[in-house]
Amino acid sequence: METRILETGTFDPGEFAAELTEAPRNQAVGTGLLYEDEHIKVWEVRLKPGERGPFHAHTRRYFWTVVDGGVGRQRSPDGSFRVRDYRVGETQYQDHGPDNVMIHDFENAGDAEIRFITVELLD
Repeated sequence: METRILETGTFDPGEFAAELTEAPRNQAVGTGLLYEDEHIKVWEVRLKPGERGPFHAHTRRYFWTVVDGGVGRQRSPDGSFRVRDYRVGETQYQDHGPDNVMIHDFENAGDAEIRFITVELLD
């Protein structure tokens, strides 16, 4: 199941300058940490319509699964954004690490709560 891209565009990163400066140190990849041990961290991402999670850094391999689908806007530090339609059950693996860091934010651009589970792999 592929995420459907609804829109792409640009924004002014200057509007988020302070947040982007802190983003490399913000490794909270969800709105709440549900579980952690020496092997994994399990995060929940739960956003109501219009809510936005701040810019943060993915520095580990991880995967996410959509629990409650919706429309999300993801901004990148280069000033680009994508709006996607996330569907229940959709799962994606990302291979990031210290030499391949991804920084982005995430905003609920839909009209219903959106929820993901994200699992970071620590080893």
